[in-house]
Amino acid sequence: PIMMAELLIGRRGRLSPPRSMERLAADGAHSRHWKKVGWIGVLAAFLILSFYSVIGGWATAYVPKFVAGTFRGADAAAVGAQFDAMLADPVTLFIWHTIFMIATVWFVARGISGGIEKAVNFMMPSLFILLVALVIYAAVEGDFAKGAWFLFHFDFSKITPAVVLAAMGQAFFSASVGLGTMMTYGAYLPRSVHIPRAAGTIVVADAFVALLAGLAIFPIVFANGLDAGSGPGLVFVTLPLAFGAMPGGMLFGALFFILIVFAALTSSISLLEPVTSYAEERGGIPRRVLAVVIGIVIWALGLFTVFSFNLWADVHPLGMIERFRQATFFDLIDYATSNIFLPLGGFFIAIFAAWILDRATSQWELDLDDRWYGVWRFIARY
Repeated sequence: PIMMAELLIGRRGRLSPPRSMERLAADGAHSRHWKKVGWIGVLAAFLILSFYSVIGGWATAYVPKFVAGTFRGADAAAVGAQFDAMLADPVTLFIWHTIFMIATVWFVARGISGGIEKAVNFMMPSLFILLVALVIYAAVEGDFAKGAWFLFHFDFSKITPAVVLAAMGQAFFSASVGLGTMMTYGAYLPRSVHIPRAAGTIVVADAFVALLAGLAIFPIVFANGLDAGSGPGLVFVTLPLAFGAMPGGMLFGALFFILIVFAALTSSISLLEPVTSYAEERGGIPRRVLAVVIGIVIWALGLFTVFSFNLWADVHPLGMIERFRQATFFDLIDYATSNIFLPLGGFFIAIFAAWILDRATSQWELDLDDRWYGVWRFIARY
């Protein structure tokens, strides 16, 4: 429902998130301060990309490691040491963060049809093909039965408030809701696109690919007796260990991390686009120049994340507050975006679309009959 709200606001406004919100509010004689909701999304995208680029750089750095056979036959201590050494080296993180950010800026600078559309048209099918290949490999070489049981076995005792909050954060982040990215893409949507169908396709595809990823990862993890709950280590420590112990593991490991880089790039492109599109509307500066300038600012902010893992690991800006006593710059940016900006953005977008916009406008944009429109409106409102 929130994704549908973002898309309809974007298509109705035909501008960047802040200006679309401002225009639609003005059309209905509502407060111009609604544009600040669009700013929440732009700011969140700006902050998230600053650390997302660093993590995208980690994945990029692992591709040549697999090509060089670094993890072949390595034990857990050696693989863990590789990851720790990478995080402890500010120069290495600086270089790969820079490379990833350059790639992101290059695609956005070329525009929706010139860069983003072509990038996604190539990257998404490639990602899907690689993922299917990895699922087949996991079915043959991994413990597929145990991996499937781990994913699909029902245990309602595990559904705690903390799990629900984590799931909500994952849903917002994974579907790019509350960031203004869907609002930005909505501004480019032609009238022929049916918004509910498009939103449904996005959500189903997102869930399907996530399940495929689980079926690719967990059978390999269980076949090697690794920890399924190790968080980032699952990708950067345990999987290299697993691939390193398997025949052909270096090839499949390289393919897997290429897949991750593809996924990260498509996300980073969508994070840079709302900021760039807003700046493009404000003056006659070419998109390419804006993308480069904004990219440099975000890259510079990303250095706070780079140094949070090494030079500034012991720097805790809000150490006087118990909740953030051990939080680094990276921890604070991550917390602010995931726990404040995304939920707030989604909350106010739902209010604006379902309470502020008049029924005729939103129903016409969604192209739903009274029954289904009523369902959407009720869910979005309450």
